[in-house]
Amino acid sequence: MKTYAEMSSELEQLATRNDRLTAALRAARGQILELKADLERIGDPPNSYATFLRRTDGTTVDVLHNGRRLRVATSSEVDLEALRPGMELRLNESLAAVETITPGDAGNVVAVVEPLADSRVLVAVAPDDTRVLRRSGELEDELLHPGDSVLVDLKAQLVLERIDRAEITDLVLEQVPDVAFESIGGLSGQIETIRDAVELPFLQQDLYRTYGLRPPKGVLLYGPPGCGKTMIAKAVAHELVLRSAEVRGVSVAEALENSAFLNVKGPELLNKYVGETERSIRLVFERAREKASAHHPVVIFFDEMEALFRTRGTGLSSDVETTIVPQLLAEIDGVEGLDNVIVIGASNREDMIDPAILRPGRLDVKIRVQRPDAAAGREILGLYLDEDVPLRGDREALLDAAVARIYDDSPASAFVRIDYSDGGEAVLHFRDVVSGATLRNIVDRAKKNAVKDQLTTGIAGVSEEHLLDAVADEFSENEDMPSAAHPEEWARISGHRGARVEAIVPLRRPDAGTGQDDARNADGTTGQEERR
Repeated sequence: MKTYAEMSSELEQLATRNDRLTAALRAARGQILELKADLERIGDPPNSYATFLRRTDGTTVDVLHNGRRLRVATSSEVDLEALRPGMELRLNESLAAVETITPGDAGNVVAVVEPLADSRVLVAVAPDDTRVLRRSGELEDELLHPGDSVLVDLKAQLVLERIDRAEITDLVLEQVPDVAFESIGGLSGQIETIRDAVELPFLQQDLYRTYGLRPPKGVLLYGPPGCGKTMIAKAVAHELVLRSAEVRGVSVAEALENSAFLNVKGPELLNKYVGETERSIRLVFERAREKASAHHPVVIFFDEMEALFRTRGTGLSSDVETTIVPQLLAEIDGVEGLDNVIVIGASNREDMIDPAILRPGRLDVKIRVQRPDAAAGREILGLYLDEDVPLRGDREALLDAAVARIYDDSPASAFVRIDYSDGGEAVLHFRDVVSGATLRNIVDRAKKNAVKDQLTTGIAGVSEEHLLDAVADEFSENEDMPSAAHPEEWARISGHRGARVEAIVPLRRPDAGTGQDDARNADGTTGQEERR
């Protein structure tokens, strides 16, 4: 017979086995329940989604489901008061609305043709397909304008969302350029003229009305490249926001929320598709009209204006200007008012702009930004060689030495000789082709020379030698610039606009080599092939 100890040990083993079996049965039961839940979930009928259109009487709603309009019942969990056209609903197997879900954010983008008096919008889906759609709940109070881009659900016939596209939005300067009129040198007369054209009508509106004056509609800045036309435009943007904030009694940051400057680069608007460039011009002026008010004038700045609005009939491959120019003319003085909006154009080739744009009543004020003379050049050099720059010697003496070298009119500084077909000639010196950009580059060269010299010798400051070396280097880089490709340009520089150029002869400085001339005829041939 088994002893009590053996029976107790066997009982403990059996109890352990029973516990293990119980745990295994419980685990199996849990797995069976999970599998049963999965089978039930997989066996559930699929749910579908529908777009809410409108409420009806009672607890039913009209929806768009798979291209069909249905009237379906709603669950008590759906808040009928919160439903707005365009929302999406989840439908159960009985096609009853049981849940409101987040609507989709994708679809077709079309252009608004005209917002109608009620909650409908006329949109252009394609050039030959115009449709009337209803606004969704998100757009019930949204102000839509012709040309706006909107997201639509064509099946539900709903306008879902307004899309801000960069083509016009980016024209507005989000950050006003930090360029004041005081930071522009040598152009005091031009600055005064443009301030009279832009700021004076804005600040003295009562006096203008008393004298029966109308503000100018447009200003043209023209002249050689690198002489400050774009800098003046930046300063106009800067000053206009400051003046607007001052008159309205608000902060500059608040004035920036309604930026008063639309920056339009001519080539950016050109589009290969017929009518797209004209549409962009319309959108620019439409945006300006929206922002303009009695206390908030708007400036539209067209850079490189000749790229868009050249004289009609001069196109070689396509006469796109025949429709672009009339579009601008219609916007400036057409039927629609252009109050508190002024157009500023900048161009290096004012002779290529259509004359209809330049007449009084359109671009009323024409400002020539000429090359700086000796006094203006000294002022420009002084702006960049200011009191904060370390100098060796007296600042005024350094400026005098640089100006004397740059504006030297001796034979040694002769740059190019222009021979005209009538037997006349004109000799141009380096001073005749100097621009504000050239003067700034000369100062930058001198500063770089001073930095290198300080690293070598330990002596700080810009010296007269650094300045004169910078002038010599700048002139040396431009010695090969004369070209016969555009002889009319040299005639313009020499003051003989329209004269026929027979030959362009680059003149070498005595310290540049043998002193031989290299004459170029107007057809591009050279009288002497050996180069400097």
